[in-house]
Amino acid sequence: MEQEMKYAIPSKELSDLIWTNSIVEKYGDDSTRESLVMKAVYFDTEDMLLSNNNMTVRVRVEGDRKFATLKWGGCAANGFHERNEINVPVSDESFINPSVDMFKGSEDGEILRNLAKDKPLFNLLETRFLRRRIRLRYAQSIVELAIDSGSIITDAGEEPILELELELYAGTIDDLKQLGAEFAKEYNLTPENRSKFSRGLKLLKK
Repeated sequence: MEQEMKYAIPSKELSDLIWTNSIVEKYGDDSTRESLVMKAVYFDTEDMLLSNNNMTVRVRVEGDRKFATLKWGGCAANGFHERNEINVPVSDESFINPSVDMFKGSEDGEILRNLAKDKPLFNLLETRFLRRRIRLRYAQSIVELAIDSGSIITDAGEEPILELELELYAGTIDDLKQLGAEFAKEYNLTPENRSKFSRGLKLLKK
């Protein structure tokens, strides 16, 4: 289960300020601080079968690691996102010739296979961004703070990415929301209910 708070950041200057602010300094584990270039490709069948069933298949490079992700269900309100999620390591081949078999062995992977059957998966859209991240110990919880800056890329155009994500790794949703409220108040941030994928889909439908 993925649980996170997401906020739009209005400027690059503000994103830099957040990365070095007193909240991060107070709660952050500096040994976990890192910057990674990320590229993600989102796939669907030609008739958009997965998207129409509230499922998302993504393959992403995180530094020198590659993962396929299956997300399904979930909701988003007031910047809080909650979705079911499975991650599995994959090879470079998954970017070129992906298969729903990437998730075989899991119950929800089987649901995906039964839904897509033998339909091939196509590159629907991509994201490319720099992620700066650090683990925070806040109250009784561990939260990863990530600042993403880059682009959503589709055949219909591009849209910039500049956002703050706070993902719960261990602990309580109350702690996660309280931490998000601290950042939102300090920097007058706007809650972001749209995922990168949903923003890309909207571009494609224009």
